[in-house]
Amino acid sequence: MPDLLIQPELKPIEAAAKADWLYGFWYPALLSDRVRGPKLATATLLGIPLVLGRKCSGEPFAMRDSCPHRGIPLSFGHFDGERLQCSYHGWCFEPRSGQCQEIPSLTLQDKLKVERIYAAAFPCEERDGFFWVFIPEPGSERSALKGHGFSRAEEGIQDSAALAAEGGLPPVPRVPTFSEKYVLTHLAADLPCSVDHGIIGLMDPAHGPFVHQAWWWRSRHSIHEKEKHFEPIPNGFRMSAHTPSANSAPYKLMRLSGAKAGDKVETTIDFVLPNLRFETVHCGEGWFSTLTTVAPITANHCRIDVRAAWNIFRWATPLVLPIGRFFGKKFIRQDQQTMERQAIGLQHNPNLMLIDDADRPAKWYFALKQAWLDSRRTGEPMKHPMSGPVSLHWRS
Repeated sequence: MPDLLIQPELKPIEAAAKADWLYGFWYPALLSDRVRGPKLATATLLGIPLVLGRKCSGEPFAMRDSCPHRGIPLSFGHFDGERLQCSYHGWCFEPRSGQCQEIPSLTLQDKLKVERIYAAAFPCEERDGFFWVFIPEPGSERSALKGHGFSRAEEGIQDSAALAAEGGLPPVPRVPTFSEKYVLTHLAADLPCSVDHGIIGLMDPAHGPFVHQAWWWRSRHSIHEKEKHFEPIPNGFRMSAHTPSANSAPYKLMRLSGAKAGDKVETTIDFVLPNLRFETVHCGEGWFSTLTTVAPITANHCRIDVRAAWNIFRWATPLVLPIGRFFGKKFIRQDQQTMERQAIGLQHNPNLMLIDDADRPAKWYFALKQAWLDSRRTGEPMKHPMSGPVSLHWRS
């Protein structure tokens, strides 16, 4: 008698997969401090429900929050620091690989090879206080039950867990740092919009005087014409090194950080697919940097995460850090509130438009995204939409 009377229809892991989501990248899933000891945590990325945790060795893991046997969330199960046991039938899995290690209901007469059964597991690493998860193309992760009537979801798929072990995945993004000692902190906010609206809002240069009005930042009366120079970089574009706006008070603090006479304050901003915005500010030996991401949660929900690092005023960290976080939260809340209001309007599917030059970075983002999707579909090298450096002008 065969081990299994019914061979299940193994569907791609993402029933909710969107054709325009970008797969094959690392995404931040949740803050590291959400996971303590054997405690499990849940998150969602690109419509994928995840269960995350940390083994006794300290290694982080991310699995699809679904037992491959009957679909109950594994987050309801028991984790002893080494194995994750499903709460329904007690199936046990090694969480980094997803490999099944025990099925309590089996007897000595059963011939099912337990070790050939895998739950979906994703490469997972900790960086800068976050659990980062690599999300491969739908169906290309170790998600199938193999052997004895079970088969892979797709033939010839690439095993992302094996790739991670072999060092075949891209590096996990990190906040740029330029000295051995520095302060690191983070801020986050949920946005009720698609990842596209979250990202183009992130790179929009014209909303500042209207959304971020405050005595400590800027006002509408500070609007003036600006010229910025951009250049293509792999998978993205760069706003070349320039002197920050004189109407931005935080940048003025750089000059109070021990800068010498003649030291200039310069900032560089990079955007890199799928959702990474790097900003670095230098003045002499002082520096401040951020890595901001917009993580797609569902089709109409994303999350903005800001990681900031600096080496200035470290002697005053107990005072500076709370103040910085206070104003940073207000700044992000202004963006969050704007996106909440925009979501009301987007419910009616209005016709939208992008203009030059202020919206050119948004146009580049959509062109980069389409070029990436075309490259994945055709197997041809990605064609960058920017042919070379360009200067843009706008008022903000």
